[in-house]
Amino acid sequence: MYDLVIIGGGPAGVASGVYAARKKIKALLIAKSFGGQSLVSSDIQNWIGAASLSGFDLAKNLEEHLRSQEGIEILDGDLVDKVEKLKDRNFKVSTKTGKNFETKTVLVCSGSHHKKLGVLGEDRLNGKGVVYCSTCDAPLFGGKIVAVVGAGNAALEAVRDLFPYANKVYLLVRSDKIKGDQVTFEEIKNNSKVEIIYQAEVKEILGNEFVTGLKYSDKNKNEIKELKLDGVFVEIGSAPNSDLAKDLVKIDERGQIIVDHKTQMSSLPGIWAAGDVSDVLYKQNNISAGDAIKAVLNIYDYLNKNK
Repeated sequence: MYDLVIIGGGPAGVASGVYAARKKIKALLIAKSFGGQSLVSSDIQNWIGAASLSGFDLAKNLEEHLRSQEGIEILDGDLVDKVEKLKDRNFKVSTKTGKNFETKTVLVCSGSHHKKLGVLGEDRLNGKGVVYCSTCDAPLFGGKIVAVVGAGNAALEAVRDLFPYANKVYLLVRSDKIKGDQVTFEEIKNNSKVEIIYQAEVKEILGNEFVTGLKYSDKNKNEIKELKLDGVFVEIGSAPNSDLAKDLVKIDERGQIIVDHKTQMSSLPGIWAAGDVSDVLYKQNNISAGDAIKAVLNIYDYLNKNK
């Protein structure tokens, strides 16, 4: 019987694991790997306390910090498949490999996954010019020519994030209209750096060691065209990894676990969520870590009250 099972090995999961160990909570952390989505970033410049580090180094630092704590148990190389409520106030956590654990509380830090274009070259060049976070990676493209793919607010905000850095930004919209906020659209439309291409469906991302361009279908003219580029920002949305608990807690229309933002507790007492899987407004590593710490402190109080 554990006091707490933490699900996830990104900044939220590791931060909660460190604090759980320091609070002497009998905790188990389950993660496929460490680092979260930032693992593929070549240069992270907004992780507080480090002016610049790679996603690999961030993951290494997180794992080393977690393993240095006494008392925390770690199961890596496995994924949680499901969380179930038992007849008492406890929970059963099951993994993909068939392992089962009983716990008094659960903290879901399973993150989210970026929706991908699913085109040739995307996976191979991921982190080599193909990126999914403008807040994280826009500063890496100073003086470069880039494309943003998408039509919603994420795409519009990515274009705006690139204003101080890129020399040229193409916005590729699959349909004939923008779906995002009109005020933001007007702002980017009037910027001389931006060229909007409608009815553009990306077919392939080009490059060997790094992105050199992309091919897209011009659906108006029914022909394939090519852009020379230094980077591609894929901004077609993300999906939270919340399926493991969706039968127990309230989720919003985007699949995010709804939490009380004072405590990070979900709609079901005993389950908390932090990071990108929750309905937090801003998806950032530093915010995820802070929210997870907040959750553990509340879990500590909850466990003491329910002894």
